Amino acid sequence: MQEQMAGQDGERKHRTSQRPPHLCLTLPLPPSINEQYATVNGHRVSTAVARRFKKQVLAQIHTLEQQGTLDEALLSQFQHSYLALSLDFYFTTPLRRDLDGGLKITQDVICEGLRLNDNRVVDIHLIKHIDPLQPHLLVELEAIPKSDWHFDKEYVLLP
Repeated sequence: MQEQMAGQDGERKHRTSQRPPHLCLTLPLPPSINEQYATVNGHRVSTAVARRFKKQVLAQIHTLEQQGTLDEALLSQFQHSYLALSLDFYFTTPLRRDLDGGLKITQDVICEGLRLNDNRVVDIHLIKHIDPLQPHLLVELEAIPKSDWHFDKEYVLLP
């Protein structure tokens, strides 16, 4: 498939577009932020609901590795790229849950399962949908080619 791009001088250039490496998952909804932590003896700890969600996500990632869908080549591409994370939440009602309440737990467990540092995520999209019969979360993680993402020009990355 070809797409047209505008060059810096406005000329039209053509390039063959190939979808960057990506991974799609269908997960259960993560617990709300209020369900993720409890205070025990003055310490904040992960709740059983949060631990169950993490265990389910890690099991799904492990299954993809066992099936060969998630191989070392794809993992390596994720580990050496910046990442875009898209989360489509399908809630049972429109106003009961905040859109961003499940972001961090989902990002953390996916990055843990893929052995990624979550600081490589530079692009996040969150969308709220309503599905009262089948609440779920669609996740897409995409490697951003280094040629497509740069620090803003006024910032300099120090070693």
